[in-house]
Amino acid sequence: MATLVFNALGTLVGGPIGGAIGSLLGRQVDAAILGGGNRQGPRLKELTPTTSSYGMALPRHFGRMRVAGSIIWATDLVEHVASEGGGKSRPAVTTYSYTASFAVALASRPIVGIGRIWADGNLLRGADGVLKTSGTMRIYVGHGDQDPDPLIALAEGADRCPAWRGLAYVVFEDLELGDFFNRIPALTFEVIADEGAVSLQPIVAAAIDDVDADVPLDGIAGFTSEGPIAEALQLLDPMFPMSADAGGLRLTIARERLQDGALALPEPAVSAADGDFGGGAGFARRRLPRSEQPPEVLRYYDLARDYLPGLQRAPGRTRPGQPQTIELPAALTAADARALVERTARHAEWTRERIAWRSAELDTAIAPGTLVTLPGQAGLWRVCDWEWRAGGVELTLQRLPPDASAAPLPPPADAGRINPPADLAAPPTVLAAFELPWDGSGSGDAPALFAAASSPGSNWHGAALFADQGDGGLLPLRPSGRTRSVTGIAEDALAAANPLLFDRAASVTVALADASAELAEASGRRLSAGANRALIGGEIVQFGRAVPLGDGRWRLECLLRGRGGTEAAVAGHVAGERFVLLDARPVAIDAAVVGSTQGAAIVAAGLGDEEPVVSDIALRGITPRPLSPVHPRAAWLADGSLELRWTRRARGAWLWPDGVDAPLNEQSEAYQVTYGPPAAPLAAWEPDEPALLLSPATLGLLATLLPAGEIHVRQRGSHALSEPLLLAALS
Repeated sequence: MATLVFNALGTLVGGPIGGAIGSLLGRQVDAAILGGGNRQGPRLKELTPTTSSYGMALPRHFGRMRVAGSIIWATDLVEHVASEGGGKSRPAVTTYSYTASFAVALASRPIVGIGRIWADGNLLRGADGVLKTSGTMRIYVGHGDQDPDPLIALAEGADRCPAWRGLAYVVFEDLELGDFFNRIPALTFEVIADEGAVSLQPIVAAAIDDVDADVPLDGIAGFTSEGPIAEALQLLDPMFPMSADAGGLRLTIARERLQDGALALPEPAVSAADGDFGGGAGFARRRLPRSEQPPEVLRYYDLARDYLPGLQRAPGRTRPGQPQTIELPAALTAADARALVERTARHAEWTRERIAWRSAELDTAIAPGTLVTLPGQAGLWRVCDWEWRAGGVELTLQRLPPDASAAPLPPPADAGRINPPADLAAPPTVLAAFELPWDGSGSGDAPALFAAASSPGSNWHGAALFADQGDGGLLPLRPSGRTRSVTGIAEDALAAANPLLFDRAASVTVALADASAELAEASGRRLSAGANRALIGGEIVQFGRAVPLGDGRWRLECLLRGRGGTEAAVAGHVAGERFVLLDARPVAIDAAVVGSTQGAAIVAAGLGDEEPVVSDIALRGITPRPLSPVHPRAAWLADGSLELRWTRRARGAWLWPDGVDAPLNEQSEAYQVTYGPPAAPLAAWEPDEPALLLSPATLGLLATLLPAGEIHVRQRGSHALSEPLLLAALS
């Protein structure tokens, strides 16, 4: 505020130069009143994405951390083209997908493994270690004997491919990029560098060979060091005091951990020399001035928030000015971070007490870092340094905080809340393949094959569809897409009914594979327009009412039966038949790839499928097959002849407009009338109109061949015969 005021006044009086002078004075006033910001340690990165820049240092990670890494090798995007259709009267559909292969360096020291992986903030790899999209990942932990990656060696040549020994990295091969807008996503990795608690020893041993620094960093689950070791030690020292003793055969850090208890110093030695401290007492006690910016704020990576930066403050009265913020590149819980910053603040306050102590005895056990007690002085003290003089050994001691158990408990810490991406295992695929009657579009010569793929889980990412022509080989078809079809099973057997009437008596209960899916009701007008068509077993029905029963179970009522020429399947339903809602969600598949073999099947393979999911094709051959004639009529004439009539139906005519005769949709009108079993008739006729007259002589011959036989009629289409219709029975 003072900066703005003095700037305005200076500009008013002295123009631009006066404004600059005013700003300088204002900043000095603001600093005196508010205090300037003070940060210790490198500023925490807000989980920066994966980069690829020359000259960037690769950090060392300890414990468990979330890091971005650096891309060290990559290929160009690979385009995959898939075409389907393109047959007679069917447009060709071409789909494009892209994959990429690349390597990401994670740490400049060996690690144990990789945990979760985030891509653009979403989980690419969960705690189960399975990628949530298609592709392959290989992990190289960085040991000195690791081999070159085979993909990189193949692309670059074996003589030019490094093994990057001592460097931990991962290689992605053919990673599907459809979920990331066809680009390499911003990746962050949960690196597991060490098992168990984090210690200072591996941090220091990376630069110093002969060192004893087995100091446990209590509360710290992970730590990252990007610069020199001295910077890491300077950053950790306020929270984990680590006085160094280089007087022995090896460097020892935090010597007090080697003690069973504090050592008692003897009485101080008196010195009468001019300039010696303490005079006749032999010691001098003083208190250092309080820091204007004490360490009271800690920024860290919060474990409960997926390693996002968090902040905790030491409890107590807020002092004027800006507190010192410690930027600690470490992973902690909120409670541990609160305890750590509280312990750091208490340590900074108590260690202001210093004593200069003179001893006449040379004790090799007394060295920097040793904990001691003093005669006549309360508390526990740590030796900061010592100097051997003619008048004795002079020790510099600092007061240690009392036992933390005696201090009041700090208030509970709160990490805050985030909305983490759900780490759900890929659910299995549910598949139902079927052929549908011709709907009138196109020529109707090719089978109309569809695959309805679904899953119980919302995190299903689709499946790849294949055709099995009956020989066990898999021919690629197309992806199913992520839209889940409404599929399930019929819990009870649907009772038989007349396909020519509205079935208000029968009902069926279906259990949907996706419990969150819903079924809607339809009015009579909407039913007449073709709404709510479903496949149950081998019968196509339409339902007017859908009653929810809970847990994905629905009762279907007010049914239209035997739709699309499936009257033959009205009877013979059993419990457990598959249910598929015939809406826009099932995907069309290329009949030319599937072939015409009756044993052909459709296969789906998704990320959550341990084995490929196989489905036979229901209603096989129904597309080119004419619909069975209806309304049989038999009349005996006066001369003993039998007149047979029926009504034809047109293939592809789902709707019947009033007053308009549906087109035949066949090359010619032809029928096959048979006597006896339809599969092996004793006599047959081929009329070209929906009528046939049998003379008394013919009837007598038929009765001789097979008494009490039946007469059936089939409509002959361009590609197949319809199902038989019973016209009459001779008694």
